[in-house]
Amino acid sequence: MDVALISDTHVPSRAPGIPDEFRERIAAADHVIHAGDFDSKEAVADVRDLAESLTAVAGNMDPRGGPPDTASVELGGVEFVVTHGTGPTRGYEDRVATIVREQGGAGAIGVSGHTHEVMDRVHDGVRLLNPGSATGAPPATRPTMMTASVADGDCDVTLQEL
Repeated sequence: MDVALISDTHVPSRAPGIPDEFRERIAAADHVIHAGDFDSKEAVADVRDLAESLTAVAGNMDPRGGPPDTASVELGGVEFVVTHGTGPTRGYEDRVATIVREQGGAGAIGVSGHTHEVMDRVHDGVRLLNPGSATGAPPATRPTMMTASVADGDCDVTLQEL
């Protein structure tokens, strides 16, 4: 199963839209995870239209009444716990890892955004993924996203950047 991991699109306040190359990857994925900060209801609708299947959470810049603050989804035998990671930079990894441990089972992978910085590391026993900003919205320096191939409980992640 092919999964597209995106976050921090910030359309329209910081970017006019998701780059075409990333739009194609999102549309081709079996499932899309968006870790928040769409920035508008129209941006949420756009990603929903692109995605065959979508798990999304709200970020601190999203309108109320949209996606939930956290979500979990199992894909290819891998459980993903998704949260934006809202809050100060200090304590970010602890905050996200705690949410993953509280809401996921053993071996769950956390997907978060907020910092606009790419991350794939294990923190306190929890694998944390942050795809950066799919539009390169500041403070990111370039558009990034991740793709993951998940099957039989294995997750192979690749960084995509423009």
